[in-house]
Amino acid sequence: MERVCFRMQVDPARLDEYVAAHRAVWPDMLEALESTGWRNYSLFADPTGMVIGYLETDDYEAAQKGMELTEINAAWQQSMSPYFAAGGSFDAGPERIREVFHLEDQLAAARAEVHPE
Repeated sequence: MERVCFRMQVDPARLDEYVAAHRAVWPDMLEALESTGWRNYSLFADPTGMVIGYLETDDYEAAQKGMELTEINAAWQQSMSPYFAAGGSFDAGPERIREVFHLEDQLAAARAEVHPE
C-alpha cells in the first residue's frame, strides 16, 4: 500500500467556495474515487489556500490514471479549476510530498529488532 501526500494552491480569495464544494462532493465522483483505488482520502486547507491531500492506495499511478479515464473526473476538475491559484491547478498535477516518517512502520521495525521471530 502506498501512502500519498500532495499539495495544491487554491486562490485564498476563493478558499471558502472551494471548501463548500468539498462539503458536498458529487456522489458519482465519490464512487469513481473509490472504484479507482483511492482510500482514506482527505484534504486539508490552511488560510493561505494551501491544500494538502492524503490518500492510501495500492498503486497511486494506476489510481490517477483510472480517474483520468472517468467522465465525472473531467467534469469535477473543470468545476474546481476556477478556485485554483495560477500554477496551482490540479490540471498541472498535484505536487507530491515525500514521506519521511510513519509511526507504525518504525514501531514494527523496532519491535522486530527487540523480539526477532
